[in-house]
Amino acid sequence: MLQDLTAARRLLVTAAVLVLGVIAPLSAVAAPVKALVGGRLIDGYGGRPLENSVVLIEGERITAVGRVGELAVPEGAEVISTEGMSVLPGLWDMHVHLMIVGHGDYDHWDKTYPPLFRSTIMPAAARQLLLAGVTSARDLGAPLEDSLAIRDKLRRGEIQGPTLYVSGPFLQHAPYPGTDLFRWGIQGPEDARAKVKRLAEAGVDVIKLIDQDQMTMDEVRAVVDEAHRRNLPVVAHSHRVEEIRRGLQAGVDCFEHTGLGTAPEYPADVFELMKGRANTLFWTPTISPLLLYQETRDEFPERLDDPRWQAGLPPAVVDDIRRSLAHPESLGYFQYVPARRPTLQRKFEQLRQSGAILLIGTDSGVPLNFHSDATWREIDTWVRVFGVPPMDALRAATFWPAVAMKKDKEVGTVSPGKIADVIAVRGDVLKHVDLLQDVDLVIQRGVRVK
Repeated sequence: MLQDLTAARRLLVTAAVLVLGVIAPLSAVAAPVKALVGGRLIDGYGGRPLENSVVLIEGERITAVGRVGELAVPEGAEVISTEGMSVLPGLWDMHVHLMIVGHGDYDHWDKTYPPLFRSTIMPAAARQLLLAGVTSARDLGAPLEDSLAIRDKLRRGEIQGPTLYVSGPFLQHAPYPGTDLFRWGIQGPEDARAKVKRLAEAGVDVIKLIDQDQMTMDEVRAVVDEAHRRNLPVVAHSHRVEEIRRGLQAGVDCFEHTGLGTAPEYPADVFELMKGRANTLFWTPTISPLLLYQETRDEFPERLDDPRWQAGLPPAVVDDIRRSLAHPESLGYFQYVPARRPTLQRKFEQLRQSGAILLIGTDSGVPLNFHSDATWREIDTWVRVFGVPPMDALRAATFWPAVAMKKDKEVGTVSPGKIADVIAVRGDVLKHVDLLQDVDLVIQRGVRVK
């Protein structure tokens, strides 16, 4: 009996390979049904993986999930072999900046490149994310019109990239010099409500709050209350203790970064506030950017030559980025990183102990942090450096972001009825999570893009 099943499975896989041999790489002539056949499915729910899986996709939706020999592949389906692969939901990155692509000098970038944001920079960054397996992303801080235009082009399929959720400009007490295009100042509670109203009516998906410790508490509450009144979540910067304290008191939905600079841990009162929001508070630690500096400078400077971060960017822009990163040790951005690095373990432990739901997000686009490799590095850091079980880390990049954005009825798992955002990597990703650095198959909304 076992021999018969094995033989039948081999015949099915052989047929899949024959079909694949005559299909264009990007499925230019799409069959009505796609069948992903043979891989080990990690569906996003956290249960035991499904060996020898079959995933059927019709249009942009998953219609059935089963096993080889148990779920029939419809005649005429486009069969895509996933033999030897881990199959999983498309990744989310909950903190990206499409308007920046790793350049080391913000001042120079902000003065030079805004005219290229919408036409060149943001589309290139979006496609780099998608080819890295990121099928959904949250862009937290960019010019309003550019953000909305790129988001809507992505949703219409006019350019390639993740399904995007955008905040538009940061809201803060006073914009930094030369940043008024993507940072809006708040002057009083009424102005706070008016700014949120303007963003909401323009159509943003989330509100981004920063430097809230420089605002009055009434201003912070006005931002959060007005956003919630309009059913928009509030994401807040969390570098300083008072930023976190005020955000927690005002009801911010999600915090970004581990924060606190070189402080060894979160203060007791803040930790108690965090625990008081257990299972309802989301947190995106963005750990990997704090490790990239030393890893790039001392361990593997060759990553600066990886062509993937250069894809879609004009040669002059690539050269400019290279020059800006020639001496990373001289960049102000990294001066406190060596002293902060030893404190990360304790802060990350506290975040996990607090009951906050942790999400994968990378701050991709900041110096040295390229869209093409940021997401897998964050997942790998959680597992390799901080001991997070691989399944938990993967769920923080699939299931939980969908819950945080209230999109879990649509995406986040590989299950019938969901949108077909599916990726596959060759090998056992639960044993070697860094295999995600080279995603073999990307299907977004039912369309094979890689």
